Formats: sequence, structure tokens, C-alpha cells
Amino acid sequence: MHEIFMMEALRQADIALSLDEIPIGAIITHKNKIIGKACNQRNTYKNSLYHAEILAINQACETIGDWRLEECTIYITLEPCPMCAGAIIQSRIPTVVYGASSPKSGCAGSILNILEMDALNHKCEVIRGIKEEECTKKLTNYFQQLRLKK
Repeated sequence: MHEIFMMEALRQADIALSLDEIPIGAIITHKNKIIGKACNQRNTYKNSLYHAEILAINQACETIGDWRLEECTIYITLEPCPMCAGAIIQSRIPTVVYGASSPKSGCAGSILNILEMDALNHKCEVIRGIKEEECTKKLTNYFQQLRLKK
């Protein structure tokens, strides 16, 4: 099931590409039903808060009518940054599934592990590397093309 939902997150990343955004997508499921989905839109809205995870969390909260996403799973094409990891914790999402690791800003184990910290009031189960090759390739291709434009 994780692969199927990660493919949906990759479709969101494709939408980000069509918007000339960094191709990151996020899906939130509740009992195997998608209740939130989004892509990175920082450049589109000129707002640093418009990460895929934040937008998907917002949509999921609106869908279920609560800020607690306690029975949900978030699927992200890229390991979450500090801000998004914090939002995931605050939303009480129990399971985080991501594709590509982020060695420069990842907070699910790459530079920090906010999601699994014992010191916090909520801890997530983290599943890493689902569709990793596809997620990594999409990001690598985007940044290669970006460098060619300069």
C-alpha cells in the first residue's frame, strides 16, 4: 500500500514541476483514503511556509474537522525539513513515509531526527526509502535542468 500512495505523492511532485517548483509532493491518508494532498508552492505564492507537507496537513485538517491527525499517514517524496517535521509532530500524525533522503535539511534522520525524539510529546513511526529511486531521480533531474538554465 505504501508504494501506491507514494505514487500519488509523486503525481503531486509532477504538479509542482508543472508550476516550476521544486518537485515535492505530499499525501495524507486516513484509513487508506486520501484526505489531503499538495505539492510544493513556495515560489508560486512567494511564501516560505507553502511546503507540500504544510499544505497537505492544512487540507487534511479541513477534511476531518480537527487538528489532530492521529489515525493518519503522511507520504512525502522528500524527507521533511525542520519546519515540516515540527508540523507533523504538532498534528500528531503517527506514521511518516518518505522516498528520498535530504542530507542537507532532513529531520527524519539525515541531520536531525525530530520525528522520533523521545523528548517530545509525540513520536512518529518513520518508514524510509519508499520509491526512493523515483523520488531522488525527479529531484536530481529538476536541479540539473535548473543549473542548465543559469
